[in-house]
Amino acid sequence: MAEATTKKIAIITGSTRAVRIGPQVAKFVTEVLEANLSEATDKAVKFSLLQVDIASFKLPVFDEAVIPATVPMFAQFEHEHSRAWSVEMSKYDGYVIVTAEYNIGVPAAVKNAIDYLFNEIKGKPFLIISYGITGGGSASDGLQKTLAKGIYAHVVETRPMLSFAKNEPFEYGLPLDMHLASTGTLGEQSLKEWVDKRPEIIKGFGELKEYLVKDSESPPA
Repeated sequence: MAEATTKKIAIITGSTRAVRIGPQVAKFVTEVLEANLSEATDKAVKFSLLQVDIASFKLPVFDEAVIPATVPMFAQFEHEHSRAWSVEMSKYDGYVIVTAEYNIGVPAAVKNAIDYLFNEIKGKPFLIISYGITGGGSASDGLQKTLAKGIYAHVVETRPMLSFAKNEPFEYGLPLDMHLASTGTLGEQSLKEWVDKRPEIIKGFGELKEYLVKDSESPPA
């Protein structure tokens, strides 16, 4: 019997703010995906989920003298933070990026981190999961364009959006869970409501896995 192929999938926490809920959202997403994997019956291809936190790489605004698309064939990064980020992202076969939405757009740190990359992720599949007061649709759309049209990655069709609960009491004009998010706490009501988003998250994850399985079955070029 042939040995099972293992595909490594990075669960990327996008937010780098000092006060953030990104790791808590990534934890929720990871639990949903792990539960799905535990129910898998197809053993020909296995999937391994690993955590990647952009904040831990402390990336400055892109500061290299070379264009990322030229690395590593024609040029090399000078700075250690660039090399470390490039090596890390090269490890994975697919990616689930969990992103906030700031000011109706992609967080600057997420866009900056992607702008360090090209060949590390070109052609590989991404599942985008966004969150915010209305689900982070603008951030999701922006990332889809950058990844699919700018770097030629494959973004799966399903892109779940997680909205904060519109619960009381309202403080400073904000629902309770939005106020909690601003203090670095993911509200319990939002988590309860996100249970209904699990089927959509699993659907997107299924599309990611399907792409990776087909890729593993393709003969080498």
